[in-house]
Amino acid sequence: MTDEAALHEEQHRIRRMRLLVDVTAQVLSEDEKLTFCEALRLIEAARTAVLRLFPDKDDTFNLVIRPRLERIVHERFQISSPSQVN
Repeated sequence: MTDEAALHEEQHRIRRMRLLVDVTAQVLSEDEKLTFCEALRLIEAARTAVLRLFPDKDDTFNLVIRPRLERIVHERFQISSPSQVN
């Protein structure tokens, strides 16, 4: 694979990941019938899909993407995050 082809493939995977995370965030925030357990399973499904695209980025998912999705779940289900507990 040429450098240009590899770069194109990387950009394609990044676009797919962004779309996946954005759609997941939207479902978490807007699906009125979504339960708390389903929300948690949806985050794990997003993690699995992201790791299929980027197998070596588990730490990045846990540091960047998971907190974004969990913040939505905490707000939606009115759960205080650990940093808010005194």
